[in-house]
Amino acid sequence: MKNLKDLFEHQLKDLYSAESQLIEALPKMVKNADDDKLKKAFEKHLEETKEHKKRLEEICDTLGIKPTGEKCKAMEGLVKEAESFLKEDTEKDVKDAGLIAEAQRVEHYEISGYGTAARYAKELGHNDIASKLKKTLDEEYKTDDLLTEMAEKRLNREAKK
Repeated sequence: MKNLKDLFEHQLKDLYSAESQLIEALPKMVKNADDDKLKKAFEKHLEETKEHKKRLEEICDTLGIKPTGEKCKAMEGLVKEAESFLKEDTEKDVKDAGLIAEAQRVEHYEISGYGTAARYAKELGHNDIASKLKKTLDEEYKTDDLLTEMAEKRLNREAKK
C-alpha cells in the first residue's frame, strides 16, 4: 500500500469479508438465542448485514475494484470466539446475555471499520461513498444501542437469577 487510496481499498475489502462472514454466523446466533426479541434482533441484523454487503459491492463497483480477495482475520476471530461460547454449557438466560456480549464485540469492530472507511472516503473526495458508509455506520450504532438496551433492561437481570 502506497497511499490513502490503497489503504481505503484495503479497508473496503476487509469490511466486505467481515460482512460475508457475519452473514454465515448470524443464523447460528438466531438459532441459539432463547429470547424471542433477541432472535428477532439477530434476524433483522442479518437482513441489514446483507444490505451492508450489497452496499459495499456498489461502492467497489463505483471505484472499479473487486471487493473479494481479503480475509478479515479480526472477524474470523470474533466468529470463532462466538462459536466457542455457543459450545459452553450455560443456562438459557446466561446464553442470551453472552450472545449479546459476542454480538456487541462484532458491532464495535464494524463501527470502527465503517467509521474509518467513511473518513477515508471523505478525505479522498468520495462524498457519495462517504454518505453510504455513514449510513451503514449509523445502522451499526443502532444495532449496538438496541443490544445494550436489551441487556440492561432485561436479559442481564434474568441471567443474574
